[in-house]
Amino acid sequence: MKLGFIGCGNMATAMIQGILNNGIAGKEEIIGADVSGQSRDKAYKELGISVTEDNREVAGQAEVLVLSVKPQFYESVIGEIRDVIQAQQIIVTIAPGKTLSWLEEQFGKPVKLVRTMPNTPALVGEGITAVCPNNNVSDDDLKYVIEILNSFGKCEVIPEHLMDVVVSVSSSSPAYVFMFIEAMADAAVADGMPRTQAYQFAAQAVLGSAKMVLETGKHPGELKDMVCSPGGTTIEAVRVLEEKGMRSAVIEAMKACTRKARGM
Repeated sequence: MKLGFIGCGNMATAMIQGILNNGIAGKEEIIGADVSGQSRDKAYKELGISVTEDNREVAGQAEVLVLSVKPQFYESVIGEIRDVIQAQQIIVTIAPGKTLSWLEEQFGKPVKLVRTMPNTPALVGEGITAVCPNNNVSDDDLKYVIEILNSFGKCEVIPEHLMDVVVSVSSSSPAYVFMFIEAMADAAVADGMPRTQAYQFAAQAVLGSAKMVLETGKHPGELKDMVCSPGGTTIEAVRVLEEKGMRSAVIEAMKACTRKARGM
């Protein structure tokens, strides 16, 4: 296997680290390109992969090529590499807003495209990635890509019309969760807990709560009710969160995120 990444930013780094950690590919099987010398140096030093500033070099070598640049650079990057791309190569994209039909138009020829939307918890092997292939991707091709994506978490094949929703519910949502953990830790610090310890308690509580949702199969509302004793401390905290509009704030933030993704 030869994996290529055009763009060696945070998301690419998280994906590559997950792939290496789980033994899907060795360092010698991965090559990355980036216009930034700083990003190339960082990828080489921290990940040990081969790096270059030449996008066409990566495109010419990769069996699976991940376009991990920002959405606004997709058109120029594809324009640069499209004549190098061969029919047997699989192109994986991670950009919000760039539909399969738009991508096919940019390449101007039949290509195997797998549109995905990963998230940064891939760095610790707990990513969740949405997957949507075009008609040129065979079952074996898709299985191959899913194996790669599963190496740093889980993945789900979804219809393309849900891809923008995935941006808000999983790709961007780690930022909301980090804000929540930070806010809980700040409150604990305000009540006298050392900050390092506060982050440990808050983060572990979020981790454990997420595992309860995934492993018990119970509705989140049912799990919440299990913690809320009549007249107790938890229901008092829940009352204040409802009063301050936590639920509405999260919904509105995610809807804004989805709208932004659709417009990219």
